[in-house]
Amino acid sequence: MSTTTRRTRFFWEVTTTEDQDAARAALTTIIKANTDRLVSIFYDIFLEDETASAFLSHGVVQQRLSPSLRAWMLDLMSAQPTGDLTAFNARQIKIGEIHARLKIPVQLVLAGGSVLKTEIGFKLIEAGYPERTATNAIMMVDDLIDYAMRLMSAAYFKDTKRHVRNDEAFRLFSLGQDINLERETQRAALMEWSQTVLFGLFGNRGSEAAGTLSSSTFGLWIRHRAGVLFHGSPILPTIEELMLAVDKIALPRLNTADPNTVADLQRRVDEIKYLINDLFQSASSVENGRDPLTRTLNRRFLPSVLSRELSMAQQDQTPLSVLMVDIDHFKTINDQYSHSIGDLVLSHTAETLLSSVRSSDFVFRYGGEEFLIVLVETGAEEAALIAERIRNDIQSHAVNVPGHGPLLTSVSIGVATHGGHPDYEYLINSADRALYTAKNSGRNRISLAPSAPNH
Repeated sequence: MSTTTRRTRFFWEVTTTEDQDAARAALTTIIKANTDRLVSIFYDIFLEDETASAFLSHGVVQQRLSPSLRAWMLDLMSAQPTGDLTAFNARQIKIGEIHARLKIPVQLVLAGGSVLKTEIGFKLIEAGYPERTATNAIMMVDDLIDYAMRLMSAAYFKDTKRHVRNDEAFRLFSLGQDINLERETQRAALMEWSQTVLFGLFGNRGSEAAGTLSSSTFGLWIRHRAGVLFHGSPILPTIEELMLAVDKIALPRLNTADPNTVADLQRRVDEIKYLINDLFQSASSVENGRDPLTRTLNRRFLPSVLSRELSMAQQDQTPLSVLMVDIDHFKTINDQYSHSIGDLVLSHTAETLLSSVRSSDFVFRYGGEEFLIVLVETGAEEAALIAERIRNDIQSHAVNVPGHGPLLTSVSIGVATHGGHPDYEYLINSADRALYTAKNSGRNRISLAPSAPNH
């Protein structure tokens, strides 16, 4: 076949069907008898790498490692290089795409494949198979693993390049929003926090009245939005250091007798405000990346956002939740009224969603009448409250339909919270299953995905 190398074609061309069957039977027996050992040595390679070991730490992943790798090795035994490899190739490509999405270093996967070949070779020799059978089996597994790894690697690099392009496109899109409005919004959020601290102090409520700057609306925006908008800017780390100094030094000192504490806090806040101006001056306009009808984010940017947010949640041990929102009976609305009225319902729903979340959160149009909301630093209980508030707001405010009067609509919402699994698709699928439960239970309600363990 054109997709195989000269070496792979040579092996299958010069061996007889009987020899191939004998080699395949020997390999299948060895793999079935040594599954635990093969899984162990393969993932020992990963445990030596800091990034990959974090991937392996999740309980759900660990539970699936052995059966998944066993199934993959047995799948190799079913491959027929002289026949149709379409389905086999597709499975290897999908695995490579998953590795790219999880950011598993491709060299570790290749190293794992190498140790598998060596270990299987030793086991074939130890089992006492005839020399011809053992030699053919070693050649067969060597060629099949190499072939599968080539497909995985090609898919890995292709998917990684696509994610890099989307990451950059999202950063540029983010910069292309109304920069002046965003700058003034964040300046106002910073000053509101500062004033709340001072009013609390002078009102004898203490400096705790406003909470820390890092946990404020402004602080969350810096951590989650500014990190995308101004990726690589040397100003951003300086702002983050100043915020940390405010929270760890300036705020605790406000409750002391030192008369200079208020001036010290104001000086630090003024410096942050000055740096914010510098940060926004570097912004430039770029292509639009919003859904033209709803003004929510383009789904194209979802992998960029969720990959980054999952990494931050893992690193900082902060919660992360997503809401999958679906407009109930949307097809009926289109059929009964018209698609233009359906568009009005979509716009109305999107407006409610956008006004219900913070500036640090993300709202995507996920499908025709589906939206996905990423709630940063938000646990399951708070996410459920937000979902219920959204559901209630939508059912309480009718859409004004020209010529028909007010039209009441409703939504079903699935809620899922990150439990440690490194694949953002796992989180999305959890929310999607919860949404399915909500719709099957009567619609116009929320449903929570089962909690996932952190380890």
